[in-house]
Amino acid sequence: MIVATKAVVKRQQSQPVKVDPRDEPSAEWGWHGSFPRASRVAGWLTVVVLLVMIYNNHENNTENVWLVGIAVGIAIALLVDIKKRRTAWRR
Repeated sequence: MIVATKAVVKRQQSQPVKVDPRDEPSAEWGWHGSFPRASRVAGWLTVVVLLVMIYNNHENNTENVWLVGIAVGIAIALLVDIKKRRTAWRR
């Protein structure tokens, strides 16, 4: 209990950290974000491209296993992201 109390006091005494514009130039004009929609579109395009690459001149199916496996992994990550965005307001 004593450690938790000290941590709370320390947290209350600390000042908010400000970003130095010399370290991150975008801090001057207030943008610290990402491109969530573009990232999702690029992810789905990557899945499609990986699956289209199956129809190529392969000697065996080892390449196909890797292409499908990576495409499925990316698709699962994108579906988890969709689920998280839909339920984020419930927190």
